[in-house]
Amino acid sequence: MPEPVVPPLARAAIDRDAARRSDPGFAAAFDADPASRVLALHDGRVLLAMRVDGAAPAVELRHPGEMPEAGLRAYLGSTIGSGSGDNDDGAADPVADGRQAADAASGNGLAPGTPIEVRVFDEAAARAIEPDATRWVGLRAAAPMLGDRDAGLVTEAVALANWHARHTHCPHCGAPTEVVQAGWSTRCTVDDSSHFPRTDPAVIVLVTDDEDRVLLGSNALWEQNRFSVLAGFVEPGESLEAAVVREIAEEAELPVDRVDYLGSQPWPFPASLMCAFTARVAPGSIASAAKPDGEEILELRWFTRDDLTAALGSVALPGETSIARWMLERWYGGPLSASIPWSTS
Repeated sequence: MPEPVVPPLARAAIDRDAARRSDPGFAAAFDADPASRVLALHDGRVLLAMRVDGAAPAVELRHPGEMPEAGLRAYLGSTIGSGSGDNDDGAADPVADGRQAADAASGNGLAPGTPIEVRVFDEAAARAIEPDATRWVGLRAAAPMLGDRDAGLVTEAVALANWHARHTHCPHCGAPTEVVQAGWSTRCTVDDSSHFPRTDPAVIVLVTDDEDRVLLGSNALWEQNRFSVLAGFVEPGESLEAAVVREIAEEAELPVDRVDYLGSQPWPFPASLMCAFTARVAPGSIASAAKPDGEEILELRWFTRDDLTAALGSVALPGETSIARWMLERWYGGPLSASIPWSTS
C-alpha cells in the first residue's frame, strides 16, 4: 500500500468558513437550518455512527434539534465537495481515494455547504444521546478508521474543546470569560479583552547517521521497551530549525545538521502542532557517542531497517495517529506493526 501523503491527523476535507463566526445571529440561524449537523463530544470522545451492513466507520452527525443542552458549542465549518483523491501534482493517490470512498460510504453523505458544529456534553447528556459506551471513541482510536472529512472534524473538535476546558478565565485579570465568535474566541466579562485558541509548536525529529540508521529514544514517562523519534517544544524566540538542533543536543548529546522539513499535524493532547523534520549526525561526530540526558530520555538505540524488523516483537512503536509513526514508516519504506501496542493509541 502506498504511504499516506500527509500525516494521519493532518487530513481534512472541510471549509472552516471563518467569515460566519462573527455573525451575531449565527447560533439561531444554525439551529433553525434543517441542514445543520452536530458532532457530539464527551470527555474527549466522539460519537460514532452505528455500523450497519458493513458500512465504513463514520462520525454520527445529528440535527441540533435532536441534541440536549451542551456545555460548549463551536462552529467547525461547512462541508465541501468530495474531491478527486488526487495529489497537488495531479497524480492519483490510492490512499486518498480509499479515504474518500470511506466518507462516501459512511451513511453521513452530506451536501456541500452543510454547516457542522461540535457540542461538548457532560456525562448525563452523553448517556441520553447514546447509552452504548462503545460508540464513544477517543481521537487516537477513531482517526485511523475515519475518512478525511470525519478525521479532520474530530481533530478540530477535540482541539477546540481542550482549549476551552483550560482557558475559562482571563489571563489579564482572572475574571471569568464568555464564549463568543461561534466558539473561536472568549471575552473577559470585566475588561472586555478577547482571547483566541492557541497552539504550541513542537519539533519532532527523525535523526539518521551516515549508515542511514535511525535514532530512537525511550522517554522517562513511558513503560520499558517503548521507543520513538525525539521531540520537544519550541522555545520563545527560537526558529523551528534551531529547536531541532538544540533538542537533539539536549536529549542525545549529539550535534546534527542537514535539517529538512517533512510536514506537520495537530496533536490536540492538549494543544500542540507537531512539526516534523529529518536531521543527520554532523560530519566528524560519532553516532555511537549518543547519550541520553537521563531525565527526559532514559535510553537511546540506533536501528537499521533489519534491526527494527527484528525488534518489532519486543518494542512498542508510536500509535497509528502519531506523526512519529508516519515518519518512521516513510524511513522504513512501508507499514510497521509491533506485537506490543502503544498503550495510549
